[in-house]
Amino acid sequence: MTSAAETSLAGVHVTWIEETGIADIPSVGGKNASLGELSRALQSAGVRVPEGFATTATAYRAFLEANNLEPGIRSYVEDYRAGRSTLRQAGAAIRELFLQASFPEDTAKEIQEHYRALCQRAGQDQAAVAVRSSATAEDLPDASFAGQQETYLNVAGGRAVLDACRRCYASLFTDRAISYREMKGFDHLDVALSVGVQRMVRSDLGASGVMFSIDTESGFPQVVVISAAWGLGETVVQGTINPDKYQVFKPLLADQRFSPIIERELGAKERKMVYSQGGDARTRTVETSERERRSLVLADQEIVLLARWAAAVEDHYGRPMDMEWAKDGLTGELFMVQARPETVQAHRDISTFRTYRLAGTGRVLATGAAIGDSIARGQACVIRDAKDIESFVDGSVLVTRMTDPDWVPVMKRAAGIVTDHGGPTSHAAIVSRELGVPAVVGTRNATDVLSDGGPVTLSCAEGEQGRVYEGLLDYSVDEVDMQALPATRTGVMVNIASPAAAFKWWRLPAAGVGLARMEFIINNLIRIHPMALVHPERVTDPAEAALIRDLTSGYGDPQEYFVDVLATGIAKIAAPFHPKPVIVRLSDFKSNEYSHLVGGSYFERPEENPMLGFRGASRYYSGHYREGFALECRALKRVREETGFSNVIVMVPFCRTVHEADLVIQAMEEYGLVRGAAGLQLYMMCEIPSNVVLAEDFARRFDGFSIGSNDLTQLVLGVDRDSEELAGLFDERDPAVTSMIAQAISKAHAAGIKIGICGQGPSNHPDLAEFLVAQGIDSVSLNPDTFLKTLPVIAAAEAASARR
Repeated sequence: MTSAAETSLAGVHVTWIEETGIADIPSVGGKNASLGELSRALQSAGVRVPEGFATTATAYRAFLEANNLEPGIRSYVEDYRAGRSTLRQAGAAIRELFLQASFPEDTAKEIQEHYRALCQRAGQDQAAVAVRSSATAEDLPDASFAGQQETYLNVAGGRAVLDACRRCYASLFTDRAISYREMKGFDHLDVALSVGVQRMVRSDLGASGVMFSIDTESGFPQVVVISAAWGLGETVVQGTINPDKYQVFKPLLADQRFSPIIERELGAKERKMVYSQGGDARTRTVETSERERRSLVLADQEIVLLARWAAAVEDHYGRPMDMEWAKDGLTGELFMVQARPETVQAHRDISTFRTYRLAGTGRVLATGAAIGDSIARGQACVIRDAKDIESFVDGSVLVTRMTDPDWVPVMKRAAGIVTDHGGPTSHAAIVSRELGVPAVVGTRNATDVLSDGGPVTLSCAEGEQGRVYEGLLDYSVDEVDMQALPATRTGVMVNIASPAAAFKWWRLPAAGVGLARMEFIINNLIRIHPMALVHPERVTDPAEAALIRDLTSGYGDPQEYFVDVLATGIAKIAAPFHPKPVIVRLSDFKSNEYSHLVGGSYFERPEENPMLGFRGASRYYSGHYREGFALECRALKRVREETGFSNVIVMVPFCRTVHEADLVIQAMEEYGLVRGAAGLQLYMMCEIPSNVVLAEDFARRFDGFSIGSNDLTQLVLGVDRDSEELAGLFDERDPAVTSMIAQAISKAHAAGIKIGICGQGPSNHPDLAEFLVAQGIDSVSLNPDTFLKTLPVIAAAEAASARR
């Protein structure tokens, strides 16, 4: 039966891919039509697509008719539906019908003629090609589960190409494809199959991977996410390895001055797929070298080029896209080898904001990439091999090495999914998103450390890292109607510390980031004392010295490690809120906190009272830390001027005197951060009584203040904020403290600069929020998890203030 939609290439059996377009989906399927569209429409944007040709749906139906396959197919499907045969039996029988059939003579001749022409284009007698299936119902906006049909790589010779095309036809009836069409309600004979034959990109000698023009976890639309591995791309798609991961901020790609890479994550990449030499198998999987495992697959310029292609593809289609790319190891050229619509986040309801929060904590058993943002709990069901899949217990947490489409029926019945292998673009991740089932992928060891039947809680609600906890932990779920949130005159901003968690909050109607804490990045991602990177020779402990070498491997200069990790971390925090202001506080560790960093004990001296000691501004111009401060400045300069986030504002903490402010500003200028240059604004934490008393003098040196209510309260009241004995006296609503806050706001406005407050006081105390609003504070910055409940409090305070 021929679909009425098959008209644009009606009667054509074989066509060049570059002569097709998206309108030809009924004839050549979504995959080939998309490649043709890319070839025709995006060549001007520099997008390269390997040459090739495609058989049409007409050719497929001619194959069915010439071999009288339709009655047999319907019979076997009916036997399966009636329970007279199993899915496996029906699928095997139908595939055998195809494998025993022959191409009509005219179709076989056209395929071989196009293959010979492709060889001539490539300048080879028998060019190696990739033979891929492209079903007419695959990769459409309302259908996913790509990969149900087969792909054959490194195929050479006319006879081998014909055989691979026949096997692609047969793969339209794999068990998983039959099951999927039954679930979707597609008639099996309404779906046709086109076969794409493209010149092989020698990615076996190079690299390949997947990319999305949207963050697949949070739905943040302004980023390109790229996965990369050595060798052929099937290892990434199948999820058998943990690839490198890169993220690029799209809005800055158009400006050639910038390289807006906001994340580079080194993957383990333990194996790669390459071509086989001899034997029946065309490909094989081999171990990667130590050098390959420790090296990033792509250089920065390649990451940016792929991101520009992704943005161009998205612009052309007008929707987020899921793409595959390959790098030829012989020529170094990059190619786009597939593009299809992204099917999960593009359809997600963004009118409500749902947050999950653990009520307690427990022992962490495994960690990996978080897929989704929810929490699940149940008994672990550990299945190491697909042959044991029938032992799965409905409602349990599936724990396995990796998944492929055969696992989908089980995945639908799981409370959560945990895998040893795979990244955010693996099969397990893609299907988990589609099903709305939380997953933690790429743990490396879950099948070894999780006990079958043991109670576990799977959390994807804590940022990009997913955790599997021991026991059944309690958790809460909050849901807010985003359209019902009130508008406020006061700028309501967020405090962000973790780059991994920043994307989670992109939908908040925040006025920017009022406090980005540099300390989290240094403590959790860099982990090394900055002075130990400037003077690694002073670290004499063998274990610490070895750890420094290990963490900085891949960087010619250990100092570049600090600058790069800090710069990308800040950029990732800034991205979801661009172009709104992002206020980054310079490091404010106390000496005892600095000493806990790797190598820190060699550069920090013990202090009786670190809270009032060598911290904040006093470190930046001191000979004991000045070289470390230079690294902070280099990172901030890179974020603003090379990555492109000119919305980043630099804030100086714990600045005791006006003279100290001058010394800090002078040191910053020496390291390339000049107030006013390239639009740079400098803010100061207003958290010491001297900052309020001399606010007019400080205001001449800074563009804005941010009240640090914790330090200001303890210094005004003389109360140690960490003392349990004095906890009852620590109150930022005390008249002495509110008097200082009121003075600071008044003096800042009189000087013509902005002033805000960063802290949880307005969340915890509505009367404090009302006081701040009445004083005319410009902004309030909150922890993200309290933003939604505090916004109405501030709106109510503004209404109350207006009534007076």
